[in-house]
Amino acid sequence: MGKELGEIGFGYRPRAPYACDPDHARGRFKAEPESPTRTPFQRDRDRIVHSTAFRRLKHKTQVFVAHEGDHYRTRLTHTIEVAQIARALARALRCDEDLAEAIALVHDFGHTPFGHTGEDALNAKMAAWGGFDHNAQSLRIVTRLERRYAEFDGLNLTWETLEGLVKHNGPLTDAAGNGLKGPVPQAIRDFNELFDLWLDKHAGLEAQCAAIADDIAYNTHDIDDGLRAGLLTLDMLDAATLPRGILAGVRERYPRLDAVRTGHELMRRQITIMVEDVISTAMARLERLKPQSADDIRNAGETMVVFSDELAAQERELKAFLYKHIYRADEVMRVRADAERVVKELFDAYFADPRLMPEGWREGLDLAPDRIKARDVADFLAGMTDTYALKEHRRLFDHTPDLG
Repeated sequence: MGKELGEIGFGYRPRAPYACDPDHARGRFKAEPESPTRTPFQRDRDRIVHSTAFRRLKHKTQVFVAHEGDHYRTRLTHTIEVAQIARALARALRCDEDLAEAIALVHDFGHTPFGHTGEDALNAKMAAWGGFDHNAQSLRIVTRLERRYAEFDGLNLTWETLEGLVKHNGPLTDAAGNGLKGPVPQAIRDFNELFDLWLDKHAGLEAQCAAIADDIAYNTHDIDDGLRAGLLTLDMLDAATLPRGILAGVRERYPRLDAVRTGHELMRRQITIMVEDVISTAMARLERLKPQSADDIRNAGETMVVFSDELAAQERELKAFLYKHIYRADEVMRVRADAERVVKELFDAYFADPRLMPEGWREGLDLAPDRIKARDVADFLAGMTDTYALKEHRRLFDHTPDLG
């Protein structure tokens, strides 16, 4: 087997020189003895899977709330799909699969109940105190809010996993420390002062694999869920270039295939097309850059793991299509409005009287400054599942909406 940079990996070849090497990981915020049976990145993955935040994902909304049907994606099933695609990309590019998987598994920890609706509501309520950002909240969870270990708060993940969590969508600042897409959330800035995550650099290739795996997963499974919900039909998908071309091929080969199986065939082919496009595009960029270390990737000044220009244009078109027909559909917007009210009313109730929150959250908040109290309430609310948020709302109010 050759070791040329451009060769695709199948899981049995050595890591590429630009991969993050677990034998030379940059360590943890709190030093720990190494495991004799697992690499640092494998330990990170295991800690993530065994965390409370990971279990909560099974009852958090992706697009459709759980009451609408058992087969719609939740944050957990979405996360598992992202992890599978991230591993496939990392394997092909000869990166560290365990690190890519760990970053994929942790990337949605900070999401609120009720998907982006909950985040928007909480961000509005936190406007006076720095707002709310799900990426920053993920960092707070893994560095502070998980309380499982005797010697530290959080999960004490490696530098590489934290870097990937914070920067999987690219650098956050320029070299002078100015935010590239608006102010950097204070939680990220504060932690970065203690454990420098190189906010002005790109993340390693493993994090880039996880980031684009997220796009591939939701661009595909939101079509599937939209078909299931009746918001989309196969004929409607002819309006978007990528699914139109795939459907034409499916219909030509299987002219009598029923609609359900046709939809599933569309899903699997779309994932394959997107994954193979990313692999070939990334390999071409790597061949051009010829990186010899993970830091060469970080210092490249560009993202390596991307779609080709042609597929990127089709992916943007598909996102716009899904936004119009699913995310802004009347039925979805009705549920969003009700969910937004639930989150905002819960925030107001807890902020006015922290004693309404359970033990472990309410202590000392009666006399705390508003910024401390608000952030604590936001931490509590963001960690809720959909079901727990509705349960709490029913406990405190007599007008809880039916989100089903």
